[in-house]
Amino acid sequence: MPATILADGVFTLKNVPHLKDIETMGKLLEVMGVAVEMKDHTLTLNTSNLKKYEAPYEHVKKMRASIYVLGPLVARYGYAKVSLPGGCAWGPRPVNLHIEGIKKLGADIEIREGYIIAKAKKLRGTNIAFDVPSVGATGNIMMAAVLAEGTTIIENAAIEPEITALAEFLKKMGAYINGIGTKRLEIQGIDSLHPADEVLIPDRIETGTFLVAAAITHGNVTLLNTNPQHLTAVIAKLESAGAELTSTSNTITIKSPKIIKPVDVTTAVYPGFPTDMQAQWMALMTIANGSSVITDSIYLDRFKHVPELMRLGASIDLIKNSAFVKGVKKLTGAKVMSTDLRASACLVLAGLIAEGTTEILRVYHLDRGYESLEKKLEALGADIRRVAGKEY
Repeated sequence: MPATILADGVFTLKNVPHLKDIETMGKLLEVMGVAVEMKDHTLTLNTSNLKKYEAPYEHVKKMRASIYVLGPLVARYGYAKVSLPGGCAWGPRPVNLHIEGIKKLGADIEIREGYIIAKAKKLRGTNIAFDVPSVGATGNIMMAAVLAEGTTIIENAAIEPEITALAEFLKKMGAYINGIGTKRLEIQGIDSLHPADEVLIPDRIETGTFLVAAAITHGNVTLLNTNPQHLTAVIAKLESAGAELTSTSNTITIKSPKIIKPVDVTTAVYPGFPTDMQAQWMALMTIANGSSVITDSIYLDRFKHVPELMRLGASIDLIKNSAFVKGVKKLTGAKVMSTDLRASACLVLAGLIAEGTTEILRVYHLDRGYESLEKKLEALGADIRRVAGKEY
């Protein structure tokens, strides 16, 4: 969606989920003058009247991904004023890699009154090497570099499927990018781009969540319209836990074991085990036949779901960025509170198998990354419903 800032005209994006984050980004682009229309699962954006180059705090505070407008705005218009971001309430996740990358492309940047203010008559190609690959910074810098003068090389670039999809979309818009899908991206800047249409890739984290939902309930489920190649680490861990998985090019079938084996997990950058699946995996390990260790090497304090799982009867010791999980015979329903997107999914999964009723508060976090999760689970046989007025 932010990439559409890079050209005038009408863009059509298909296979777009109805998510709160899509709505938030749409409202942000509308503030800038973009006409945004969502119908069924098709998103149409008309950027012809974009006239405001500012991302205000009231929009950015809701979602960290709002910072993705920084690169496109300064590349196309030579100016951007973007609020420092908000988003999920855990962990310091600095945007310094975004800022330093745009600076290296030649922008003058200052932080004033909570805003990033970037100016540049014309960005210039440069070499950028990340110590640690960053999905957000790779995407932001790539979007800026396609309109920069000369060649930009990004070393140790993120290779997540979402970055590959963004690069392919930019190529459809006329950008010159070599090395797509590798850790070395070479971008030859050009003067202008044109609108393009795109079909979005399947959400690998939603897929992974449903796979774990099937495993934790000892179910047999086939997932359609997905890409198993994007989930090799998750599939391997589920197989280690005793599940049988078979795949085609766009489906995954899971047949779950009666007894879940304990499996250690350490999160890593793609193609490793995703940090966005860490909480869901922990829910599964709470009922495993033995002990497991779950370490998050990406976000060291992403464990706010731990005390809530313990309210359901889980046995977990948290030491620094590792959770030591001792499987129990059963969880018991209780009232719990979700703190962020993936913690919410984790608690829903735990609630599916907890004896009795589990009430999860603040489930609005779910709507940021899952479309109608409760309806899809209900269709699979879950006894689950959303109750109005329980968002406190």
